Amino acid sequence: MCGIAGFVDPSLSFESASNTISKMLQSISYRGPDARSEWIEMPVILGHNRLSILDLSKDGNQPMHFNETSIVFNGEIYNYIEIREVLKSKGYIFKTQSDTEVVLAAYQEYGTDCVKHFVGMWAFALWDKKKKELFCSRDRFGIKPFYYIAEGLKFYFGSEYKVLKQTSLFSNELNLDQVNRGLQLGWICYRDETYFSKIKSLPESCNLIFSEGKIKIEKYWDVNTVNRFNGSESEKTEKFRSLFLDSVKLHMRADVEVGGCLSGGLDSSAIASGVSVLFPESKFKTFTIFYEGKNEVDERPWVNEVLKNFPRLDSYTYSPSEKEVVENLGKVIHHAEVPIAGSSPISQFFVMKLAASHKIKVLLDGQGSDEYLAGYMHSFYRLMGGMLRKMNLPDAFGEFFAHSSTQQMGFVKGIGTIGKSLLAGVKSEQALYELEYGNYFPFLPNDKNINFQLDKKPGSQLNNFLYHLVFTTSLPSLLHYEDRNSMAFSIESRVPFLDHRLVEFVFSLEDSDKFKNGLTKSILRKSLSGMIPEAIINRKDKKGFVTPGEVKWLRGPLKHTLDIDYKKLDFLAAPRLKSLVADFNNGNNKNANLVWRVAMLNYWLNSN
Repeated sequence: MCGIAGFVDPSLSFESASNTISKMLQSISYRGPDARSEWIEMPVILGHNRLSILDLSKDGNQPMHFNETSIVFNGEIYNYIEIREVLKSKGYIFKTQSDTEVVLAAYQEYGTDCVKHFVGMWAFALWDKKKKELFCSRDRFGIKPFYYIAEGLKFYFGSEYKVLKQTSLFSNELNLDQVNRGLQLGWICYRDETYFSKIKSLPESCNLIFSEGKIKIEKYWDVNTVNRFNGSESEKTEKFRSLFLDSVKLHMRADVEVGGCLSGGLDSSAIASGVSVLFPESKFKTFTIFYEGKNEVDERPWVNEVLKNFPRLDSYTYSPSEKEVVENLGKVIHHAEVPIAGSSPISQFFVMKLAASHKIKVLLDGQGSDEYLAGYMHSFYRLMGGMLRKMNLPDAFGEFFAHSSTQQMGFVKGIGTIGKSLLAGVKSEQALYELEYGNYFPFLPNDKNINFQLDKKPGSQLNNFLYHLVFTTSLPSLLHYEDRNSMAFSIESRVPFLDHRLVEFVFSLEDSDKFKNGLTKSILRKSLSGMIPEAIINRKDKKGFVTPGEVKWLRGPLKHTLDIDYKKLDFLAAPRLKSLVADFNNGNNKNANLVWRVAMLNYWLNSN
C-alpha cells in the first residue's frame, strides 16, 4: 500500500526535522508514487508515501487525523467495511471510504486491542496526542515490515532499512549473529534482529508503545497448537473451503485492478481458481515466469491446466534472459536490502516486473500455505518422527510406504528418509536445527555460537515444526522478499493463505489432515477438489519460484559474483572460505548453496 517513516526526536529543530523526514521518504519513493505527505508537530514527525488502493481520492492521503490521533499506515484491513458498520452503529461518523480512517476510529473505540478486530496486513505508527505516546503495530504474520532505532528520548521508524540509514542514529555496524544465520540457515531475519546492530524489527503479532523514552512491546496474538476441531470429515473440508474462499473474496477488495501470480502449483492455482469461482465475469490477469532450455523446469503446462478450466483468466508469461539476470541482480539486492539466500527471489522480482508492465497495482500470491499445511517434503520427517516417538509403528510404516511410492524413492533415499525420521523422533526442533547449523560451521569463527532459539510448542511434533516454519525459520524470510520485490514496482502483494482465521483452523486439525498417504496439504486437496484442476490436485512434486538454479547461474551469468573480496569477510575464517569457493570453481557442487550465500553476502557488502 505504501511506505511509512517518522520519528520522535525532541533534539531537532523544525527545519532539521523537515529535512530528515524528506530524505527518509525519498529513499523509499517507489513504495508510494501516488502522493507524499508529512505532518510535523514537534517533537513528532510522521511521513507517508501513498500507493492508492482504496478510496483513490485525496481524502485517503496520509498522515491521517481523527480527533486527537494521527497515523501513518501501510497495509490493508480487508474487513474494514464490516468494522466500519459496527463503529457507525456506535455513533462514529466517517469522512472517507478508506480503511485507514477505520483503523483510527477502531483505536478510539478499542484502544490498542483494536488490532484484534482486524483481518489483514499492517504496519502502522499512531500518535496519541492526549497520552503523548506513539502506538505502533505489526500484523499477525509480519507481512508488512516495521523497523526502528531507539536511543533515549529518540525513536525513528520506517518500512525499510533505507529509511533509517537517513538518520543520525544509524550505524553500519553488522549484526554478525544475523550474518551467520543467513549463511548457515538461509534466514534473512530473526525475531527483532536485522543485519545491522542498530536496526530492530518489530516482531509479528506485536504492539509497541513508545513514551517518554521507554519502549513497551506486547504480543497480542498467537496460534494455539493444541486446540482441536471436533467436526466430521465433511465438516472439515467444508469449513476449509468456506474460510479459504472468504479470504480470497476479502483480498479482492480494491478500487484498482487486482491480478495474481500463477505458477501451476497448488497454492497459486487455488487462488486463481477461487477468484474465477467467486468472480466468474472477471478477466483476472495472471503472471508466470519460466525458463527455456535443456533440463529447465517450465511450469506452463500446469498453468495451462488452470486456463483450460477457467478460460476467462488472462495469462501473461515471461522468460528472463541470462543478460537480464545479470543486469537486474543489483536491483534485486538493492531492494531486498539483505544478501539473498537463494536464487528464487530473482524470479519473483521478474514476476513483479511483468505484472507492473501490465499496470497491476495489487497482486495475489500463494505465500504461507506451505508453512502451515505441511507443503514441504521435509515435513514428512516430523510426521514420521512423531509417530515413532509414540510407538505408532503401523501408521508410521504405512505412511512411509505411501510416501516412498508417491516420491518414487530408491533404496538409498528410502534409508535416508527413515534415518531422518528417526532423528526427528528423538531430537527436539532446536537440536535438529543446531545439527543443520553445524553442517556449515567449519569455516566460521566460533563453532559454539548457537544464536537462535526454537521454543517447544505444545501439541504434535509436526505442529511444532510447522509453527516455527510460520514464525521463525521459513516464512519471515519469504515475506521479506515478497514485500521488497512487489514494492520495488509499486505493487501491493496480498497473501490470502495468511488469513489468521484459516491458519488457526488448520492448526486445530490432525496431522493426517495435512500430510496423508504420501501427499502434502491433504485438507487443501480434499476441500478444493472439483475447483482446482484434477491434474494439479494430484501433483506430487513441489516447486518454488523456479530458476535455473544457483549452480547454473554461478557457473554462468553470475560467475563474476565469485570474485570474493575476502577483506570484507574478515569475520569469517578466510583460508576455509577460499577453499570452499575454490572447490566449487573446480567442479564440486556439494556446498553450492553455501557458496551462493557467500557470493551474495560479498555482493551485498560491496553495494552498501
